[in-house]
Amino acid sequence: MRLTLNGKRLRVAVHPLTRLLDVLREECALTGTKEGCGEGECGACTVLIDGAPVNSCLVPVAQVDGARVTTIEGLGGHHPLQHAFVEHGGAQCGICTPGMILAAVALGRHPTLDQMKTGLAGNLCRCTGYSAIYRSIAATTKTRKNRGERRARGGHGFRTLRKNRKDRKDRRHR
Repeated sequence: MRLTLNGKRLRVAVHPLTRLLDVLREECALTGTKEGCGEGECGACTVLIDGAPVNSCLVPVAQVDGARVTTIEGLGGHHPLQHAFVEHGGAQCGICTPGMILAAVALGRHPTLDQMKTGLAGNLCRCTGYSAIYRSIAATTKTRKNRGERRARGGHGFRTLRKNRKDRKDRRHR
């Protein structure tokens, strides 16, 4: 089977009916994707296949032949949603968090509360009661909107922010 996993082309030699979840965790050593129920009911194993959220415990690896698969590791720890989940209490015990974040990524840039509720309906969380999760997603939406408004007004873009951060870091090391 050939696939693109987190942006890298990959070939795996496994039985075609092996669950994608098992391939990710055991063959690729990507343990961020969690197994909750093993029946597609909880969403803990959510990954993105060609941009769509899918329960990897239900998908035979043969179905992703030639597809783009993104796991939580594929976000590199730098995605605004990852930071917001920590900052706003959306991450509690951590079992559902990777699946929630990937399902939230699939929602797009400016989801409404109703879109969040619908988009995360297949992801269960026993810790937060969902309000902290919705708050985390909403926080990134506000941040993205503010950055867009600043850019439209001629404010700081990503390059300027990155340069300023580098300048501060250089000053600290002097």
